[in-house]
Amino acid sequence: MCTRKVNHMEFEEAIKAVAAKVADLKDSIETEEATKTAFIMPFIGQVLGYDVFNPTEVVPEFTADVGVKKGEKVDYALVLDDQVQILIECKKIGVPLSLENASQLYRYFATTRARIGVLTNGQVWNFYMDIDEPNRMDSKPFLVLDLLDIDETILPELKKLTKPAFDIESIANSAEELKYVGALKRAVSDEFKNPSDEFVKMLAAHVYDGAFRQNVMDKFRPLVEKALKRFLSDQVNDRLKTALGADDIKMGTADPEETDTTPEEGNEEPDDGIVTTEEEIAAYRIIKAIACRVVDPARVTMRDAKSYCAILLDDNNRKPIVRLFFNTKQKYIGLFDENHKCERKPIDDLNGIYQFADEIATDVEQLLAQ
Repeated sequence: MCTRKVNHMEFEEAIKAVAAKVADLKDSIETEEATKTAFIMPFIGQVLGYDVFNPTEVVPEFTADVGVKKGEKVDYALVLDDQVQILIECKKIGVPLSLENASQLYRYFATTRARIGVLTNGQVWNFYMDIDEPNRMDSKPFLVLDLLDIDETILPELKKLTKPAFDIESIANSAEELKYVGALKRAVSDEFKNPSDEFVKMLAAHVYDGAFRQNVMDKFRPLVEKALKRFLSDQVNDRLKTALGADDIKMGTADPEETDTTPEEGNEEPDDGIVTTEEEIAAYRIIKAIACRVVDPARVTMRDAKSYCAILLDDNNRKPIVRLFFNTKQKYIGLFDENHKCERKPIDDLNGIYQFADEIATDVEQLLAQ
């Protein structure tokens, strides 16, 4: 059994690597076998953490007799602790996924002790359990991952399905909520993108009292679409206004044990006191906006000192998110690894901060988990 822990950064990078491959090659893949080789096996190996070259761990063409049907196969069975844990049925990239085209997976689920069934075309990964009825795979997935439109909120749950972190009890406890919240979220997304007649009629009923004929539907559909877009825009703007507030900037001295005072040779500028520059404030606002996708922005603060400007979680010097080294000709952003070591990354201007957005968000998540 593999006991190596995979940190969140490695896990996210693995997903991004496979996603990039799907984006680059999906239009050139023409068969199911090519889909398996190009996308599915890399996902099993790099993301889920199984040894695809070990047939006792990743069993291709897994066979189990099902009633009167003999010799039916499911594409892959993933084995952990000598037990089949996950069954995977594969389709060609681009093929729509539904249980109608995964009959083997549905039948095999009841004949093995596997609790997780997966239907995938390499791009979309549907994960199923037996939430509604024991030993009978649900008709709807509890988790859906689209590698070309990744919902980052599901990644912590997906990580529980990897070999190093496999936790079936934790998965089972959260699967029902994931299933329904995920399905509702997708339904809301669909309505925002293309409002159904029922949705248009429901909203229009709040403002229109007359008979709802087709001409009224035609009138209100573009109005509903416009109202939804404006609502989303207002929500985003309100969030950004909160995130970009600078009233929590503090002047002070960093914890002596945390201080990094190493100057860049020949570039050190005179600094007789603490001066917070407009560039530091602007950088702080960018970082705060990035961090607000995983934490309440009110918890992200700035504490300036002579050697660097610290962006902190909960105004705690022991919880640094990043450091800004802007007192030299070459600007640096200081990022923290899992051992809390600060590594300086050069940036040409403030826009360079955005290339480290994922690292910043991950650092905040790690601080929240402490």
